[in-house]
Parts: sequence; C-alpha cells; structure tokens
Amino acid sequence: MNRKTLVLPAVIGLLAPVLVACGGTDGGSGGGNAIVVGTTDQFIATDDAPAPLDPAYAYDTGAWNVLRQTLQTLMHAPRGGGDPVPDAAESCSFTDKVSESYRCKLRSGLKFADGTDVTAEDVKFSIQRVLDINADNGTAALLSNIDTMEANGNEVVFHLATPDATFPYKLSTPAAAIVSKKNYDGKKLREGFQVDGSGPYTMKTETKGGQITKVVFSKSSSYKGDLKLSNDKVELRSFADAGAMGKALESGDIDIMTRAMSPEQIKSMSESPKEGIELTEMPGLEIRYLGFNTNDPSVKNKAVRQAMAAVVDRGHIAGQVYGSTAEPLYSLIPTSIAAHTNSFYNKYGEPNRKKAAELLRNADITTPVKLKLHYTTDHYGAGTAKEFEALKQQLNATKLFDVTIEGTEWSKFRPAQKRGDYAVYGLGWFPDFPDPDNYIAPFLDKGNFLNTPYVSTVARQLIPESRKAADRTSASDAFTKIQQIVATDVPVLPLWQGKQYVASRTGVTGVERVLNSSSDLQLWELGRGTQ
Repeated sequence: MNRKTLVLPAVIGLLAPVLVACGGTDGGSGGGNAIVVGTTDQFIATDDAPAPLDPAYAYDTGAWNVLRQTLQTLMHAPRGGGDPVPDAAESCSFTDKVSESYRCKLRSGLKFADGTDVTAEDVKFSIQRVLDINADNGTAALLSNIDTMEANGNEVVFHLATPDATFPYKLSTPAAAIVSKKNYDGKKLREGFQVDGSGPYTMKTETKGGQITKVVFSKSSSYKGDLKLSNDKVELRSFADAGAMGKALESGDIDIMTRAMSPEQIKSMSESPKEGIELTEMPGLEIRYLGFNTNDPSVKNKAVRQAMAAVVDRGHIAGQVYGSTAEPLYSLIPTSIAAHTNSFYNKYGEPNRKKAAELLRNADITTPVKLKLHYTTDHYGAGTAKEFEALKQQLNATKLFDVTIEGTEWSKFRPAQKRGDYAVYGLGWFPDFPDPDNYIAPFLDKGNFLNTPYVSTVARQLIPESRKAADRTSASDAFTKIQQIVATDVPVLPLWQGKQYVASRTGVTGVERVLNSSSDLQLWELGRGTQ
C-alpha cells in the first residue's frame, strides 16, 4: 500500500501557504461498473427531521455531500480551491464597489434533469424559498443578508442589506441550490429522500426503516455547467460504523472509504500497509468543540465555562484519542486560516487547576460543579466516545467538577441540542466555505446554527463590518477581537482540528481530489485507470 499526502494550494487569501504534492493520474474510464464509495454518514428521516435532504433544511456535511452531486448552484468551488467560479452561471460579479449588489447571468440551455428549463425565476424562487421556510437548522442564516432579488430574462440580481464580500462563497453552497417549483413547495419542506435538480448526477435511493442504505448517482445528460465528470455512475453506501466500512473495502465490496475513518484504522493502514489499498492524507478544516446552553443554570455563570477552558487538556485529547489525525485548537478559527489567533491559549495558558479554582471561587460557585456532557454516537466517528471519556476524566480529576457523559444517535441528538435540552454538548464543524467568517457567524450571528441563547452585541456588530473587506486579510482585526470575545465569554470551547483521510483500492483515480479542504465530496473526480 502506498500512502499519499496531499496538500492543497491556498483556497483563499486567508489560508496559510502550503506545499503541493502529486496525486495519481488523471481521468478514468468514464464508464464500466459503478465506483462504490463508503461513508459512515447516516441519512435518516424522523418526526423531528422529516426532510433531511431538502436544501432549505439540510445543514450538515453528509446531507450536503448528497446535494452537491444532484443540485446545481450559480457558483462552485474550483478544483484546487480559490475564489468560487461560475457553474449554473455564465458569469457573476459585484456591480458596485461596496459589495452590496451582485449580478449573475445564467448559462444558456440550462435544464433540470426532467428536461424543463432552468430560469432566473427558478433561482429567485429557490433562494426565497430557503428564506421563507427559515428552518430551525440555521440554513437560512447563510442567505439572510439578501434584501431583495430581481429576475430579468437570464439574469438575477441580488441586493444585499449590508456589504458582504463573502457572498459569492455563499452562492456556492447547497443552501443556494436551484430547485424547480414542480417538485418543491415554496412554503414547506419536501419530506423524504428524493432530490431533483440540474446538477451533474441524478439519484436513486435504497432505504430501510426510514434510513438510506445506498444512493446511486447516474450521470445526467441534462447537466450544463463547469464540472467535468470522470465517471458515469457512483454508488454511495452508508455503513453503521468505520469497522464495517473497512471490512467492505478489504473485501472489495467498496472502492473507496471516506469519512469517517477511525484513528485506529488510519494508524493501522499507515504502519501496516495492505496490498492493493492506498491511504491518502488531505488537509482539512474540520474543528470540534463543546457548546453551551448559556441559559442553563449549571453553566449560565461564565466562570464555570471559563474554568472548564482553564483545565481541559487539548493536547492529551488530540494525541491520545486521535493520534496524528488531530491537533489542539485554541480558537474557533483553525490554524490554517491566517485570521486565526490562539485566543484561548493566550487567556488561559496550559491546563491549570489553580486558575480554574480561582475563577470558580471568585464567582462564588460551589464545587464540584455537576455537569452532563452530551455527544453523538454515530455522526463524527468512533473516536467521539473516547474523546468524551477523556474529557470526563480530565474534569473530574480536578475535583472541581462532577461530570457524567451521555451518547445519543444523531437523529435524536441534534433536535435535542437545538431545543436547548443539553447544557453542554459536543459538535463538529466543517466549513461551508473557507473564510474566517464561516467559523464565526454560524456560531454567534442571529439565526445561528447552534440556536444558542448567547448574544454578544459587539461580535454581532463586528461580523458585518468584517464582510465589507474585499481583501479578506484586511478583516483580520475584526476577527481577532471576536476571537478574544469568545475566549472571554466561552459560549463555545474549541478542542481540536483534524486532518482528512481516504482509503481506496488500487485502480481508482482522482482519489486525491474527492474531498476538498471543506470536506465537500466531489464524486465527479473519481474514475478508473492505472495509478
């Protein structure tokens, strides 16, 4: 087994400079048997979340990775990263100098998979639909700065409430995907698993007990856009855990194993290569953190949250639980984004029980503080349970906390978290686009992803200010201030950031491009050939 280490070029100006290493040969057969891709992402329809694949609701990496194959957006992230480029659009640009008016001209001949034309009115309808439905998942917040839209002929113009240089990135996300009025109601979510659009593939699902077991993506003859497909068909199979997915790869039942491989699998493949299987390491922008319901009595006093920040040993968690696949994180913004500052380390330093005790004592908090930490058992991989066991041991070892932990499957965990049922909970974040704004606004802005009761008036003033800067490096001062606010108030507690790994069988090409740094699944890059 050969091991590749792939490092992508800077995606935007605020990504730290990196080196580029070679991958495999380009192309693929463009035909033949379907390429089979494994994932541990679970796609479940429940009473709390009956429309997991509706672009007006979906706001997690797994669901977006299905939508990206089947729905089309005006813009998309180019191969290798960088500023978004047109896909459904022929051209897009700001029409003013303050980033408040954005005009897109559609490609000619755009059609949905059923053969009907894609029009500027469809674009307007699709985005207005997301705003009108305003689902509690936080999806609409990405587009909430749109004031009005005009659809004229083959052009659509977005008038923004405030300047936003990141708007082209937002138009490249599935939240801004184009859908048809024939299949999607403008005022309510589309329940179930069917997805119809004008993207590079059509899809069919196989389900069992309200859960997807397999998605078959077939090349769409109607697609007109910027993407070049290296295959005709891809199957995405969902596995209960990384172990089952790994066995399927070894037996040849699947060709590629994507997220989420376990740390043990990655270590084993690195140290004990298996013939015919290749491990590819890619840069990633994933982060993990603890979130707090700041209205819950147990953590309402920020001294409790600060004390936790003062004693959590991120290095131990990253090293002992995740090994070389993770590194400690001391801010919401990861180290590979140049706006990053070590705000938590600057404020709290190394794990320090004495400092934590002082924080609690000064706030008249009785110790030990009783807390229950909640995590999801099936969304982020096998390491999550071990991570929370390590957190429990660390906090309890100080005698300042009396911590228990509880794991819940994602389909129940996420609705409970949004309702505010959990005082402390663990979540991960894969960026919608690689800009520091997308590590801040989804957590702190109005209508945020966490549905958090925490409000920082200063942060909410700084967020729109930061978006005025077309040169994103000039927004660093605003992000530095926001990171300091987060470290002081601790509405969230960053823990670690991770790398990405994909394992594949020999003969599959394009593996090094199947995931970009934001963990977007790009199935069109896969082919068959000689590595």
